[in-house]
Amino acid sequence: MKTNILGYPRIGSHRELKKACENYWAGKISEEQLLEEGASIRVLNWYLQREYKTDFIPSNDFSFYDHVLDLTLSLGAIPQRYIPLLSKKTDLYFAMARGYQKNAHDIIAMEMTKWFDTNYHYIVPEFTKEQQFSLFHNKALEEYKEAKALGIETKPVIIGPVSFLLLGKEKESGFDKLDITERLVPVYTRMLKELEDAGVEYIQIDEPFLSMDIEEKAKQLYPIVYQQIKDSCPKLKIILTTYFEGLKDNTELALSLPFDTLHVDLVRCPQQLDTILNLFSSDKKLSLGIVDGRNIWKNDFEASLKMIQRASDQLERDRIFIAASSSFLHVPCDLELETKENILTPEIKQWMAFAEQKVKELATLKELLQERPSNQTLEKLEANKKSIRKKQSSSLIHNADVKKQLENISADDSRRKNPFAIRRKKQQDILNLPLFPTTTIGSFPQTKEVRSWRAQFKKGNLSEKEYNDLLRAETQKAIQWQESIGLDVLVHGEFERNDMVEYFGEQLAGFTFSQNGWVQSYGSRCVKPPIIYGDVSRPDPMTIYWTTYANALTDKPVKGMLTGPVTILQWSFVRNDQPRSETCKQIALAIRKEVDNLQQAGISVIQIDEPAIREGLPLRKKDWKIYLDWAVNCFCLSASVVNDETQIHTHMCYSEFNDIIEYIALMDADVITIECSRSQMELLDAFAEFKYPNDIGPGVYDIHSPRIPSVEEMVNLIRKAAKVILSEQLWVNPDCGLKTRGWNETKTALTNMVEAARILRKEIN
Repeated sequence: MKTNILGYPRIGSHRELKKACENYWAGKISEEQLLEEGASIRVLNWYLQREYKTDFIPSNDFSFYDHVLDLTLSLGAIPQRYIPLLSKKTDLYFAMARGYQKNAHDIIAMEMTKWFDTNYHYIVPEFTKEQQFSLFHNKALEEYKEAKALGIETKPVIIGPVSFLLLGKEKESGFDKLDITERLVPVYTRMLKELEDAGVEYIQIDEPFLSMDIEEKAKQLYPIVYQQIKDSCPKLKIILTTYFEGLKDNTELALSLPFDTLHVDLVRCPQQLDTILNLFSSDKKLSLGIVDGRNIWKNDFEASLKMIQRASDQLERDRIFIAASSSFLHVPCDLELETKENILTPEIKQWMAFAEQKVKELATLKELLQERPSNQTLEKLEANKKSIRKKQSSSLIHNADVKKQLENISADDSRRKNPFAIRRKKQQDILNLPLFPTTTIGSFPQTKEVRSWRAQFKKGNLSEKEYNDLLRAETQKAIQWQESIGLDVLVHGEFERNDMVEYFGEQLAGFTFSQNGWVQSYGSRCVKPPIIYGDVSRPDPMTIYWTTYANALTDKPVKGMLTGPVTILQWSFVRNDQPRSETCKQIALAIRKEVDNLQQAGISVIQIDEPAIREGLPLRKKDWKIYLDWAVNCFCLSASVVNDETQIHTHMCYSEFNDIIEYIALMDADVITIECSRSQMELLDAFAEFKYPNDIGPGVYDIHSPRIPSVEEMVNLIRKAAKVILSEQLWVNPDCGLKTRGWNETKTALTNMVEAARILRKEIN
């Protein structure tokens, strides 16, 4: 049996890629130095996988920003507005991702949205009716040759042509993006033909949409497209790769395609194995995705061996690959970097596996399947069994008090006392807000100074008093500056917080953390997800001090800023021994207590962010209702403890809302703020058609781009919004928090934003 890895983390064990990209953007290193750092990360990844005798080592899984963007550029699907940058490939690439505002050019970035149900964001390809493709850059070929020169045979990884089109969006009405398939396929096959000519034997083509509900038109395209690929590149052995769900009703379609090997995700959908085996062709190979590419828990060797045995009962062993369920992009690099026992205790650490350990797990499973495994290999099996049993019986996991509190929850605990219309009047009487009230989403720039204070405090170089004095001064400056530009609802800036989920996880029981467990969220943005290992509870208040401190500095309302239960769940590595819904309910109860404390402390506006609620949606529509019922209920449980007079906000970003708008309405937040600037307010259409009853703040400032929007640009965006949403319902705000931006651009952009709101008020009056 051979081992198959679908992709490896590309950020580097110490976030080398993040640092290199940000230094390049800041002009601190040259393009050549940036490219050298990328090459260094790739080489280390390849050598590591070869060390553990991986049979199928991926190439082209590396990216400086996003793998979908890489393919978009390779295929020449470059939007017209970037044509002035064609001669500078690297600047063009980053401009498509981040926007461009220099040398007399002012170009907005491409849209960004979530990669299926993960917290990874991809850059959305843009297609027009007259879309043309050309082989602009064969990145897959370059990286294959790079590995080959090192003596390493790799398997290039490329998104499949049908999934590529389905990931994109039509930039004009009147056509279907699938209609341009006939223009895409010749360029796509030319890219593959160059790989074949270079000696590539196996290629991994990812078609994740085969694990989703797809329309009939797409189903009909798959056989046509893949036959064209086979005819053009007859020597290429295709590993047709699916993940994040089961093939289910697309099983026969997938099996009919001309591939050499089919990869399936048996972590997310183990039940699909029997169906596939019963229909499997005698000339095909099967890649079993049994090592979890999405979570950090150790593989249960005994369970995996049973699944492999089921496959080998029907297939010859040389037709079976042992594989990761998905790319390891979604897990940290190396558990051995976790050396501080006061952060990650040895007991919990030995339940876990990061990317490098998962590579080892695949190697061990392969050894265990040999005719005569060595004693050392058998000892690894016994150690694994012992670790799995110890985790199941650990007293760290279960808390009887938490379980009892959940049993006492009633349906009334998840409902506001009165409908929005009544609450809105009471809130306005207290807040006295103008038309188009302005606010921000929560965080302000975390400068080097702020981050250094936190680092110095953790190292013991700053006392708690010294650290808090610095944070108080920074908070006071932020409040005074917001007042000076005329924002209506203020925030304290969150200078004390490291991350919107990690900060809360650090204060909740049942969570633990890592030192270096970084995972890419988008571009250079990396997050260090908390690890939920046991029952969750809130021992003490988490945000009261800093919120009330800021609130006492001003006569204007200051928002209490919380992260919602669904987002905390989605952006953590979650325990795998109970339903996710149960864990989410525990988190909701903890947040509910914090909301209650904020209200008692006199905070009249409380924001409970849920940017991940759409992200958690199952890939199959038939499973949506179950998820949405418990997700919405958990949000409502966290929020509904307040009186009518307390205004509840929530925030969502980079999501398509059309299919779930009725559930968003059921969340019954008084104000929802959403990302809208990259889509030029297109996301508002769902709220308009549904006649969304509560207040909405569509973002007018793309905070993921360094470009600064003008007053006129923001005015035009608000005007667009006012055409589909009543002016009385509209708030004015950025797309998201401003943590990653610099103060200079933030101040200019927010000043422009406040001025845009003033102009619109005058127009309405």
